Amino acid sequence: MKKNFLSCMFSLLLVGVLTLSACTPKPTATPTAEATEAPTQAPTQAPTEAPTEGPAPTLTIWVDTLFAPIIEKISRDFTAKYGVNIVVQPMGMDDVREQTLIAAPAGEGPDIIEGPHDWVGKLVAGGVLAPIDLGAKKDLFVPAAIQAFTYNGKLYGMGLITENVALFRNGDLVPDAPKTWDELITTCEKLEAQGIEYCLLLQQGDAYHFFPVQTSFGGYVFGVNPDGNYNPDDVGIDSPGSLAAANWLDMMVKQGHIKAGVDFDTACSLFTDGKAAFYITGPWNLPLFKEKGVHYAISPIPAGTEEAKPFMGVRGLMISAFSKQPTLAQTYLTEFWATDAAMQKYYEGTLKPPAFLSVLNKVTDPDIAALGQVGLHAMPMPAIPEMSAFWSTMGDAITIIMQQQADPTETFKNAANQIRTKIQEGK
Repeated sequence: MKKNFLSCMFSLLLVGVLTLSACTPKPTATPTAEATEAPTQAPTQAPTEAPTEGPAPTLTIWVDTLFAPIIEKISRDFTAKYGVNIVVQPMGMDDVREQTLIAAPAGEGPDIIEGPHDWVGKLVAGGVLAPIDLGAKKDLFVPAAIQAFTYNGKLYGMGLITENVALFRNGDLVPDAPKTWDELITTCEKLEAQGIEYCLLLQQGDAYHFFPVQTSFGGYVFGVNPDGNYNPDDVGIDSPGSLAAANWLDMMVKQGHIKAGVDFDTACSLFTDGKAAFYITGPWNLPLFKEKGVHYAISPIPAGTEEAKPFMGVRGLMISAFSKQPTLAQTYLTEFWATDAAMQKYYEGTLKPPAFLSVLNKVTDPDIAALGQVGLHAMPMPAIPEMSAFWSTMGDAITIIMQQQADPTETFKNAANQIRTKIQEGK
């Protein structure tokens, strides 16, 4: 009964939308960036649950080129059922964000955009995002995916897929996953005695990959207010937990368990060649590992004094504040995409951990399932503008410690003060 009721209500909504669209000029949403790939099929099917009088309404979506084909394919079901044209415009990922900021206020932007959640702060500040209302459907999503798109107490996006790092290990060298850093260190000592030079691969100067180490000792980047929003006035780089993580990193380098000078390419080569036991990395390396035939396994980042929490990135759909069809855009997200059917098709088309719980719970691929389970304990990467003060400063501090150039405690204290200064100067 509930399903039939929603279908009827949506049909009534479309009647109103179509009636209005017949009385108003057709939108001229011409993107300011050149499309890199045209939609594979123009929506031509007649509406099955909406009247045919007047021109059919159109929703334009600007999408990262990588994800455009699957979004266009799934959206054909919406067009076939409701007679609403969905125009998917493939663009470079950064172009989606930057061109939306320029084109939307001029009336030339999209109705909906696809992108990562950490755009939200900049897009809201630019006045180009509209809040969305998932209602009770919020509970159908991974909690961190809802938190990720929440900014100043309002939800500005609907998550589709999630992304986070985990601990990859060489299954030939390490059959069992370490649950704590102490267990990992014991394993490192045994392997190094057997001639394994690289135990734990941690990319030098990479604050994103170091963050789960930081949280495993109780460290943080920004504090969180009671309402769940990040507080840029509470910088946690010199908190006791973050300082403990800095000293742990210093110890690991001194004992030879972590090597300085390892970048992304070097880490990949060492792991795929079987020369390293552990590697903190994410799903972007899965195709390479499979191609090289690496015997690997995935597990949570080990605990220090508490459970490790990696950053989570969430990609999803956001509605433009300048959409000419705001009600229809909202309905497209909440009644079409926020369903098991659409989310299952999106997972099958992307093979990324789903942000929709019912689909995540049905995943049979062991790698995606393992990454998704780690993600249940992840923290959304802060989407606040002040995050820009963090990355390079924190990365430099990590490099200084890995290269043994300064005391770890003083290095992180200096980094915290630099971040506070940058934030203050940016206000």
